[in-house]
Amino acid sequence: MPQRISYLFVLLGAILWGTTGTAQTFMPQTVHPLAVGASRLAVGGFTLLVFLLIVRKIDFRNWPWKATLLSALTMAVFQYCFFTSIRLTGIAIGTVVTIGSAPAFSGIVEWLLLKRRPTRVWIIATSLAIIGCVLLFSNTGGIIVNPIGISLSLTAGLLFSFYALFNKEVLEKVDAVPAVAVIFSVGAIMLMPFLFIFETEGLFTGQGIATTVYLGIATTSVAYILFSYGLKRIPSSSAVTLSLAEPLTAAVLSVLIVGERLSNTSWMGIALLLGGILVLTFSGGKKRKEYLI
Repeated sequence: MPQRISYLFVLLGAILWGTTGTAQTFMPQTVHPLAVGASRLAVGGFTLLVFLLIVRKIDFRNWPWKATLLSALTMAVFQYCFFTSIRLTGIAIGTVVTIGSAPAFSGIVEWLLLKRRPTRVWIIATSLAIIGCVLLFSNTGGIIVNPIGISLSLTAGLLFSFYALFNKEVLEKVDAVPAVAVIFSVGAIMLMPFLFIFETEGLFTGQGIATTVYLGIATTSVAYILFSYGLKRIPSSSAVTLSLAEPLTAAVLSVLIVGERLSNTSWMGIALLLGGILVLTFSGGKKRKEYLI
């Protein structure tokens, strides 16, 4: 697979993640956000796992269980930290701090653990994308800056960077589809208790089931399979930077479908965010040169 295609796969996965917020507007408001997170992992993981078991396309011999459990654990705790931070400090700030901090954390983690120093291209692209992400949400009124919520958002960003690192280790031993099936099935089992703790009224209505199926299949199974296919051939720090296409997609959909209006500052943020993503994506088509700082 050409490396540029790998970047595009990650980008497509992030675009699917970006539809999550719009899709959740169709979920009955009585369902707790964390219950939504648990159910989407269950649908996405278990559906894929059962299918692979039926067609016998999964082999547990020599399976990298340590990296799989670490991937599942980071994703499960990410769900808790992210949804709780949004509840405490609002969707805009919770999203921008989580998604905006993840690329920086990923670069630091790679530098410290893998001794891979960031390239100039990655630094430029990531800086443009993070600044754009901040501008995109900077004019939102009624922002609540809750210290605990911000801390949880930063923790979620760090967890996502570790997820990308552990998932890359899993992908060195197994194919992307079985990896996603097992990781998310294990993560769903870890989150199952939340389905009994938090409010789920409306989850099993027609609208609730349809939304859950979309969230589980499109924004979980398909999105993470695309992300994993791309992650096999590119650095995890680059993949996490490309995940900033998620808030970009969410913002565009909020205008086109939900009918929200964006300020000039937000549109400037979208331009910078898109510019950073394009710089990283098209530089990925060239042979990687290690121009380090």
